[in-house]
Amino acid sequence: MAQIIIKNLRKDFGDFTAVKESSFTIEDGEFFMLLGPSGCGKTTTLRMIAGLELPTSGEIYLDGEEISQRPPSQRDIAFVFQMFALYPHMNVRKNIQYPLVSQGMQRADIKAKVAEVSNILGITDILDRPTGGLSGGDRQRVALARAIVRDPKAFMMDEPLGALDAEFREHMSEELRVLHDRMKATTVYVTHDQLEAMQMGDKIVVMNNAVVEQFGEPQEIYDKPVTMFVADFIGSPSMNFLRFEGGVQKGDNSVTLSGVNLAVPKQLQDIQGDLVFGVRPEHISFTDDGTYRGLVLAVEYLGTTQIVTLDTPNGDLKARLNSSQVINVGDRVGLNFNPATITLFHEQSGRAIVSELNSGVLANG
Repeated sequence: MAQIIIKNLRKDFGDFTAVKESSFTIEDGEFFMLLGPSGCGKTTTLRMIAGLELPTSGEIYLDGEEISQRPPSQRDIAFVFQMFALYPHMNVRKNIQYPLVSQGMQRADIKAKVAEVSNILGITDILDRPTGGLSGGDRQRVALARAIVRDPKAFMMDEPLGALDAEFREHMSEELRVLHDRMKATTVYVTHDQLEAMQMGDKIVVMNNAVVEQFGEPQEIYDKPVTMFVADFIGSPSMNFLRFEGGVQKGDNSVTLSGVNLAVPKQLQDIQGDLVFGVRPEHISFTDDGTYRGLVLAVEYLGTTQIVTLDTPNGDLKARLNSSQVINVGDRVGLNFNPATITLFHEQSGRAIVSELNSGVLANG
C-alpha cells in the first residue's frame, strides 16, 4: 500500500519560506496533482516527498513509515523530470535497465523486465538506438520506462510534459493517464497547467505563496472554490468577480445583484466590508428584458461555444454561450445568473463566505 501522508510540512531556505505547514493525504493508487503558479512551493513539496530536499519541519509517511529524514535511496520512489535526464552515452536499452543493474538484478531478469516495460510504452523498436537522436515524445517514454522498470511504491513527476509542444503534450497526457490506470501506481504530478490537472488528476492540491489553498477532487475545486485565488486560477476563462458598490453593512442579511437575492449566513452577518460576487462564465445567460445589463465588448468564437466579454456596472465579465446564439460587438444585453452556482467572497480575506453551494444559504429573490 503506497499511501503518502503529509503532516505540517515546512521548508525554509534561510529567511525564505518555500512551503508553510502543508498537510494532505495521497491515497494508494491515486493520480495526485500539485498545482499552482511558478514559485508557489509545489516542486519543493515534491522534492521533499522524494527525498531530494529535507524538510525544515513536519512529517512524511510512505506506506505507514515516517521517511522525512531518509535519503532518496531508502524511499523506493521513482522521479521523472521535465528535461528527461537520460544518460547520453547509453542507448535506450541501457538507460532503462540501469536502475536494475545498479541493484544487482540477474541478467535474465533484467532482460525480461526491460522487454515488459518497453512493450507497455511502445518503444520496443528503439531499444538499441542512441538517446540523442530521439524525438521529445520518445525520450519522455524512455524516461518513464526507466522509472517504471523498478516497480517503485510511488512515482514523482515534475512537469514531465513541459518540454513538449502543445499537440504532443495533450497526446502524452492521455497516454500517462492510461498508463497510470493500467499500473494502478501512486503518482504525484507537479504542473502549473490547470487544464492538465483537471484532465488527469484524481485529486488536486492548489498551492499559492507556499501554502495549500485547497485540496480535493477536480469537480469540487471547480464548483466550490474556497478562495478567490482558486476561483481565478481554475477555469478557462476563470470565474468572474463582481464587486458590490457600497459593500455590506453590519447586520445586513442579504445583498442583491441582477434581481438575485443572496442571503448572508447568520453567523457572518456581523461582517462589515466589501463582498465579491463570483460566477463562472458558463453560468451566465442573456435575456432581452433583464434589468441588469452589459455592453458586448468582444466575441471569441471557439467552435461549439463562444466567449463573450461584456462591460457591466460592476466591472468586466466573460460569458460562455453556445456558438449558435447570435451576438455582436456593441449589443447591450440583459444578464441572468444561476443563483445555485454563485459564490460570495469576503474581499478583505479573499475567502468564500458560502462554502457549500445549494445549501439554502443562497436563495432566489
